[in-house]
Amino acid sequence: MKPGKGKTWTDKVNDTSKVHVVKKLEKDFADMPAGAKMLIATPKIIDDYVRQIPKGKSGSLATMRRDLAVEYGADYTCPVTSGIFLRIVSEAAHEQIEKGTPPGRVTPFWRVVDEKSSLNKKLSFGETFVKQQRKKEGLVS
Repeated sequence: MKPGKGKTWTDKVNDTSKVHVVKKLEKDFADMPAGAKMLIATPKIIDDYVRQIPKGKSGSLATMRRDLAVEYGADYTCPVTSGIFLRIVSEAAHEQIEKGTPPGRVTPFWRVVDEKSSLNKKLSFGETFVKQQRKKEGLVS
């Protein structure tokens, strides 16, 4: 499936014109206070992070946000764009599987997206795939 403008999900992950930004918040936003430095990552940064999670291990969106904030010299990572970019990464991985790439060779987004994640409801391919992959790796929520 292609998102808008004719780009595939994989194209969106690999778009090198997108760069991360660390900005100072003018006012409170989500779980972040005014004055804090917030990282707005990119789909590629999220993809690279998820690829580093070893098989049989799981992470969380909250842990990923904390780790990326530290790595990029920010206090926080934007929760809104992190969720959007994790969806892009998930859709791209599934898109690659549908084209014949073995699951072991794509970004293992199911190590961050668990059965209870609200992201599951937004994925074009549903939550069954996530459950199957997590079960294969012995990941429980």
